[in-house]
Amino acid sequence: MAKFEGEILITRPVDVVFDYAADQRNELDYNPRMVSSEKLTAGPVGRGTVFRAAVATLGRASAMCIECTEYHRPALLSSVTTMRQAEFRVTLTFDPVPAGTRMRWSEQVRLKGSLRPLAPLATRLGRRQEQAIWTGMKRRLEAADAGASSA
Repeated sequence: MAKFEGEILITRPVDVVFDYAADQRNELDYNPRMVSSEKLTAGPVGRGTVFRAAVATLGRASAMCIECTEYHRPALLSSVTTMRQAEFRVTLTFDPVPAGTRMRWSEQVRLKGSLRPLAPLATRLGRRQEQAIWTGMKRRLEAADAGASSA
């Protein structure tokens, strides 16, 4: 199993960051590998919400199912993502700080089948990829804030 953690400071209020991260459809705006995302369950995003999404992997779309397993607004968000090749368990925590929000992530990746021996490589790649994804979200949220401030 691959495991990794990280954190990022986003200069936006904690509820704004939480709500944006909780809605998987927003990932299309900040993760260039995400090619589709749709909400399958009715009602507002919360515990039990399920999304169907796909990411580009080696030039092909890889389908995934993402289920929100914990939703404690605006402090904690957990999900399980299931793909043919792997399962991802992600926990995000959101802490208000004077500059905005400190978001921390913890992820466990369980590779399936013949990919299992690649866990050490998945840890290195996953750490970099998660940092890039959350940096993209940070840029998107902070740019939206800057656009609203100048309007």
